[in-house]
Amino acid sequence: MKDRIMKGFIDEIRDKGMKFSMDDLARRLGISKRTLYEHFSSKVEILEAIISQTFAEADEKTKQILDDYSLSLIEKIKGVMMVLPTHYEFYDLRILEQMKRYYPEQWALVDSALSDDWQTLRGLIEQGIKEGLIVNMNVTLMMKLIVDAVNSTLDQRFYMQNQITVSEALAAIVDVLLYGLVPVDKR
Repeated sequence: MKDRIMKGFIDEIRDKGMKFSMDDLARRLGISKRTLYEHFSSKVEILEAIISQTFAEADEKTKQILDDYSLSLIEKIKGVMMVLPTHYEFYDLRILEQMKRYYPEQWALVDSALSDDWQTLRGLIEQGIKEGLIVNMNVTLMMKLIVDAVNSTLDQRFYMQNQITVSEALAAIVDVLLYGLVPVDKR
């Protein structure tokens, strides 16, 4: 039931933005408000559960990639860059702006994770530089480019208007970042 409530919460946000009531959510789910409150005490608690779940799942996906010894270092870098949270549709610029305005504490958690929580990838890139697999350049600059490019998928309206899924966009972004725009034989 908790997962159903969280999915309904995301659907409400997509349809109405952050300004909806627990009554609206209960109505959408076809349950009583009492049932809703048996599982979550407030909208904030639901929001925090979604944030926590998506980050935990992304961390688990990252761990699986790191622990997969059949993957090369480059494949691990690519895999880590392409980890999408389960409810990635929740991480949209419009929704995040509303979260910033109405739920600043929760927004701060998301903002921090979207901009600061890239130490695993940084470590893999530094290892790639040491092994000669990645061009030796300023890692801080490299990380900024990667984070900004990957976070461009938060502009989901752009991708929908251009009929590109977030997964397709992320794969293309990662390919450009890892392999460049110019084919090897044309360099």
